[in-house]
Amino acid sequence: MGRGKFKAKPTGHRHFSTPEEMLAGTSSRPRTFKRQEAEYKEEEESEESGQSGEESDDETEKKQKGTQGVIEINNPNLVKPKNLKAKDVDTGKTTELSRREREELEKQRAHERYMRLQEQGKTEQARKDLDRLSLIRQQREEAARKREEEKAAREQKKVEARK
Repeated sequence: MGRGKFKAKPTGHRHFSTPEEMLAGTSSRPRTFKRQEAEYKEEEESEESGQSGEESDDETEKKQKGTQGVIEINNPNLVKPKNLKAKDVDTGKTTELSRREREELEKQRAHERYMRLQEQGKTEQARKDLDRLSLIRQQREEAARKREEEKAAREQKKVEARK
């Protein structure tokens, strides 16, 4: 039967295992990868047991891929992670803060200092607020006194009207 202009690839159609097949272990996926991986691990173990004295220096270094072992690269931007153990940590040493962190701390301290002075009434704004409050208190006291006088005057009128 004719296939048309293009020929199908020899790999055939791909088959994906369903989760049920994977759980049941009936997947039709070839198991060659696991076998190859197991063989590779066995080879590594046999090499390590045979040359354990020779490779003690190399065990500390990571296995290098490709030409990394041949060419030494000194990249100043490459950050190597430093693993510090708990016993090696210097608790007395303070870390340097970044500029933003330092400015943020200064800002917080200045705000706290200002608020402390504000509570004590030593800033200009606090003085203005206190003056305004004292003026309002005076006005309220005068208004209360005036209301009491008017109330007393009304009561006097009622008493006089009854006589």
